[in-house]
Amino acid sequence: MNKHELVSAMAEAAGAEKSLVEKIMNLFEGTVINELKKGEEVALTGFGTFSAKQRAARVGVNPRNPSEKIQIAAVKVPKFKAGKTLKDALK
Repeated sequence: MNKHELVSAMAEAAGAEKSLVEKIMNLFEGTVINELKKGEEVALTGFGTFSAKQRAARVGVNPRNPSEKIQIAAVKVPKFKAGKTLKDALK
């Protein structure tokens, strides 16, 4: 299911217009991104927690020349930890 299909399904289930649901979805995405940029977590009880994790710098291998080592910079990456309700629903 892609974003368009998710918006359609949510609009149908809620009896709302797709344009309104899409605006809400975009606001949700933007809010989560902004909070992660600030170093905060976004916890949706039962569903899961979005957070940002710092991945340390490391030495990697150049795929075009396996004998050459390259330095990979430190970076922040998004992380999602599923909540109990979500985990239980998939059992």
